[in-house]
Amino acid sequence: MTFSISIVIIVITCLISYSALQNYDQLNKLSMQPYMVKHYKQYYRFITSGFVHADFQHLLFNMLTLYFFGSFIEQVFTQLFQNKVVYVLYYILGIIVSDIPSFIKHRDNERYSSLGASGAISAIVFTAIMVNPWASIYLFFAIKIPAVIYGVLFLGISAYMSRKGGGNINHDAHLWGALFGIVFPLLFHPELGTSFIYQLLHRSQFVQ
Repeated sequence: MTFSISIVIIVITCLISYSALQNYDQLNKLSMQPYMVKHYKQYYRFITSGFVHADFQHLLFNMLTLYFFGSFIEQVFTQLFQNKVVYVLYYILGIIVSDIPSFIKHRDNERYSSLGASGAISAIVFTAIMVNPWASIYLFFAIKIPAVIYGVLFLGISAYMSRKGGGNINHDAHLWGALFGIVFPLLFHPELGTSFIYQLLHRSQFVQ
């Protein structure tokens, strides 16, 4: 049986999230609070915020997405980089990078707080889309759509929710995480961009 880093991340995230949801003080200490980062140098929040969630529904959605997409990208990265450690760094960077815009925007706002693994999850989803844009994704486990269409819908909904505001879920992280998921692999393997364009233009060769 192949060792899965994605499963390990899911287990760790579920344990930390469950514990934090039972203890508001712990949730508060681990969430992303730009004001605390800037004024109290609590830089650890860039990482810990990706391991706590607003509620069990939020946790379930992110972890199911990681379960369905993570193993595939883990395999892709193992082939591209010949090292599973890169996948771990990619996941952590996905959390950090997606939080930077919110940090810059809200660094003097004492009341702003966000949490969730959305940045890293979005990165994984959009790396998967770039590698195989015509792969089938089952929305709500029932509606079959191509991965690239799912990506467009995902970004559109995230942009709408970001403008709407409310809650502690950082919807901007979806957008920046998606961008990171495209840029990161291209920096090391630009041929993935050429392959993505080819697959888009020759759909019939990849859709069964």
